[in-house]
Amino acid sequence: MLILAFESSAKAASVALLREDTLLGEYYQNCGQTHSRTLLKMAEDLMANCGVSPADITAVACSRGPGSFTGVRIGMAAAKGFSWARELPCVGVSTLEAMAYQAGAFDGLAVCAMDARRDQIYHAVFSCEGGELTRIREDCAISLEEAAELLKNEKKPKIILGDGAVLCYNVLQKFVPHCVLAPEQLRHQRASGVALAARQALLRGETGDAAALAPNYLRLSQAERERNERLTKSKGE
Repeated sequence: MLILAFESSAKAASVALLREDTLLGEYYQNCGQTHSRTLLKMAEDLMANCGVSPADITAVACSRGPGSFTGVRIGMAAAKGFSWARELPCVGVSTLEAMAYQAGAFDGLAVCAMDARRDQIYHAVFSCEGGELTRIREDCAISLEEAAELLKNEKKPKIILGDGAVLCYNVLQKFVPHCVLAPEQLRHQRASGVALAARQALLRGETGDAAALAPNYLRLSQAERERNERLTKSKGE
């Protein structure tokens, strides 16, 4: 199994190649350049430098959200395009689940947090034990105060990951015991985590149907929210 994975759900973008459980290579950048300009070029260069051709790839993976609406769409478009061209399985994984793989050998709870704006975070929690992940909270969009309330009675050590980790840590450490902030180099979403999560999905027998793959934003876009507000206002007049 050789998986080409894309991650572009936030400011950072990355591409990874995973053969079975061995990471062959990963290109990562967090410089603010537009993902639509960089992502496919990164994939092309990574495959060339790893001595891999498109014909060698057996599956494609991407994060399907939550995250930036535009960023998620770019990553999914790249993965679907590569998948359709060669009729390969295309696996979409939770951005938050993929992020949890950055916890590595940490034993405790991986608390995943992305800045969702509007005083909320995209949030999920996984139990980490012996390098194995078990989901204990589904992906959701909640306030930092709600996250603290849900975690305050958990006694296990907690590591906080994601582009909202600092924001989350600054609140949680006041109310939640045994919290640590993941180091910067392990904190952000990475394509290697996407590849590892996709591999597990394929081993479970998931088909990776590109046509059925859809984003999971957890919330309506700003344009959709404003449209609903206008409709609600017009009905009340």
